[in-house]
Amino acid sequence: MTDELLRGIIAAMNLEDGALELGVPLDAGQLASFDRYLALLQDWNQRMNLTTITDAGEVVTKHFLDSLSCLLALPAIDRQPVQQWLERPLRGVDVGAGAGFPGLPLKIAWPALRLTLVETTGKKCRFLEQVVADLGLQNVTVVNSRAEDFGQGPQRASFDLAMARALSRLPTALEYCLPLLQIGGWLIAQKGKEPQEEVTDARVALNTLGGSLHDILPVNVPGLDAQRALVIIAKAARTPAAYPRRAGTPQRQPLL
Repeated sequence: MTDELLRGIIAAMNLEDGALELGVPLDAGQLASFDRYLALLQDWNQRMNLTTITDAGEVVTKHFLDSLSCLLALPAIDRQPVQQWLERPLRGVDVGAGAGFPGLPLKIAWPALRLTLVETTGKKCRFLEQVVADLGLQNVTVVNSRAEDFGQGPQRASFDLAMARALSRLPTALEYCLPLLQIGGWLIAQKGKEPQEEVTDARVALNTLGGSLHDILPVNVPGLDAQRALVIIAKAARTPAAYPRRAGTPQRQPLL
């Protein structure tokens, strides 16, 4: 047995066990999809900068399981178990998808999810399209667009769920994401251990954009020492038509 194969087997075991810790059992087909995703990520990363994390075990922990930890936010919304949520064909959007995190791991674990991946960089979009095709994922759309432009397009106010991981500070992320949600939708923003400062800074953005803080949920990612937090935002009111503002403005002049 080669060292590479052995590392792959160990990574798969860590993924299966870690997902179980998060309350998300993965079947053989889903584990095979994650394995193929890992292989594609490592292959493409030799030609373009998708991620600085390339070791199989670290990809499992810092990308796959970290992405799946978003599912822990769902029971905090309506007290329904994760497995019940996974039966719902909700419309989800991953803003600033990059190499596909958290959107694609969530899609693998949640086949009913109708997912849109919004990414600015064309090369990364081609990678995402390759993963979607190779894994045979259904109801996944890759959109090569800036978040500001997409938020002013026809899919504005049409999503049930938005995800943001390593996107920007919260006031800016809110301007990217909240316009995409219909009233009654939810934003799950992945943050570090202590996001309270960002949440405090986001008060003006929340009031302006129609958002309401629902919860700040501490999470422990299996195999990861550093604690994470999920900031859960409800879309409580319509976002004014002026938002998101022109490309680059939410980053340069956040709503503070």
